[in-house]
Amino acid sequence: ITGRTKHYINAFGEELIIENAEEALKKVCKKTKAEITDYTVAPIFMDGKSKGAHEWVIEFKQAPKSIDYFTELLDNALKSINSDYEAKRYHDMTLTMPTVHQAETGLFYEWLRQKGKLGGQHKVPRLSNNREFIEELLAMRSKV
Repeated sequence: ITGRTKHYINAFGEELIIENAEEALKKVCKKTKAEITDYTVAPIFMDGKSKGAHEWVIEFKQAPKSIDYFTELLDNALKSINSDYEAKRYHDMTLTMPTVHQAETGLFYEWLRQKGKLGGQHKVPRLSNNREFIEELLAMRSKV
């Protein structure tokens, strides 16, 4: 096995693996005619009364007409692909609807550049159990 074998999210027992995310995005892009350049996903941790969720930052080559519709389709695709995710999303028991941010063109490239990671061997972290990478991206969003 090669590639992004350690990329998964299991912050709430949902066991979301990279293959689930890729398959769901492929389905949703086909339905919405969107094209994705890069993306990353991290958990939004439970905070007192609020429940957990997944937060996505997606850079589109061709954006969908509605990011809300894209998010709804993504959530449904993940539920159909991953029974653990579906169980945690059931009646918003543990996880609520994902949050999807549309990244400015070049955001991921700029992050790689700032980290000195331009080149074939460096990859954008796709799924993470912590918020370090996504927080850096979100902080950079308005500056790109």
